[in-house]
Amino acid sequence: MPTRSDNYAATATARSGFTGVDIPSYDFITNCMHCGLCLPVCPTFALTGLEKSSPRGRIRLIKAVADGDLEITQGFVDEMNFCLDCQACETACPAGVKYGSLVEAARSQIYKQGRVSWLEKILKRFFFENVFLSKKRLSFLAKLLRFYQRTGMESLLVKSGLIDLIIPKLGKLQHLSPRIDKAFFDESFPEIIRPAGATKHRVAFLSGCIMNVAFAEINSDTVEVLTHNGCEVIVPRLQECCGSLQAHNGDFESARTLARRNIDVFSRYEFEAIVMNSAGCGAFMKEYAHYLADDPQYAEKAKFLSSKIKDLTEFLLSIDFAKPSRPLTVRVAYHDACHLAHAQHITSEPRAILGSIPGVELVELAEAGWCCGSAGIYNIVRYDDSMKLLERKMENIKKTNAEIIVANNPGCLAQMRYGCALHHFGGEVIHLATLLKRAYAQ
Repeated sequence: MPTRSDNYAATATARSGFTGVDIPSYDFITNCMHCGLCLPVCPTFALTGLEKSSPRGRIRLIKAVADGDLEITQGFVDEMNFCLDCQACETACPAGVKYGSLVEAARSQIYKQGRVSWLEKILKRFFFENVFLSKKRLSFLAKLLRFYQRTGMESLLVKSGLIDLIIPKLGKLQHLSPRIDKAFFDESFPEIIRPAGATKHRVAFLSGCIMNVAFAEINSDTVEVLTHNGCEVIVPRLQECCGSLQAHNGDFESARTLARRNIDVFSRYEFEAIVMNSAGCGAFMKEYAHYLADDPQYAEKAKFLSSKIKDLTEFLLSIDFAKPSRPLTVRVAYHDACHLAHAQHITSEPRAILGSIPGVELVELAEAGWCCGSAGIYNIVRYDDSMKLLERKMENIKKTNAEIIVANNPGCLAQMRYGCALHHFGGEVIHLATLLKRAYAQ
């Protein structure tokens, strides 16, 4: 993960284009052997065939800036942002290079040094430093978006063509925006949810930011699965966004602010684990200890909290979860969310759970771990590139003839639902928690 300036000073030259803290680790940079095993698994290299758009190419660019041989040029900025940060290269890397931390630290330098367009700067400050830093502000904005979506305003603007006249491509992009739920998850559930029978486990649950307002049903399904397995579920009212969106886009300070708040909130309760149903959130919260390693007040607290983070599938297998008894006859394909497979190395657990459901025919999806193109806000800011990756994913999905596609990350779910509509595929795209709840309800 990103190291501080005192760790870097011994190896970086005085001419380095990186300054302050949160600079790319020179140890990670020089750990790259340039063997090229990352090339076949890199989605952006597959799109362009250009070395600079590969992980080892970007590492060379980062090293050039670190050594003072290259300034932070627009070309450098473009390449760092072209990367999906899917971390498939880390899975393939024999040297264990922490590429994700390198590209995120490079983005942090770009962000801190103001090497972004004025529009990007305004948008990032508005969303990352304001909206997502406050659960109340996020809730208010979500309610405005819900009003727009559900009153007919959206439909009217789309049909009239005014959206494309005002902002080109907005008509396409708005189909990728989250559909806001009628009721938010935290408005529908108490802070402590108890199982119908005996309490066997006590867990905390991150309801999330976008998950809370746009995927409330998945949160509800997750809680039902947990209570079915004898879990008392704590959903802290004062919890905040986990900070992953901010960190992945270079705003480490906002990410740390949110991490500290969540540490303070969750530390008030006793539990076995904090259960996650979002791959990106889970991956980032497992890294709280790294991002706060140099904070004397929070370093140990962060380390403890990170150790408690468990993906839903990871947790269920650890407690010998209740196996469904009645068959759910359906053909299922499973998509590996990048931050579950490559960042958390969780691939067998979801398949084991799916395989435990009677009647489920689990068909392996070709390139299951290949990014679908969602990648946080990537499909919004780089729509055309994202759609090329989505097309590749949809071609593989079509070959499975699956009735249900399972994915354990909200961005993947939204992206592939959009893909099914765009490519006229009738499969249903759902979270594993939803499928498991259906199996329990049989």
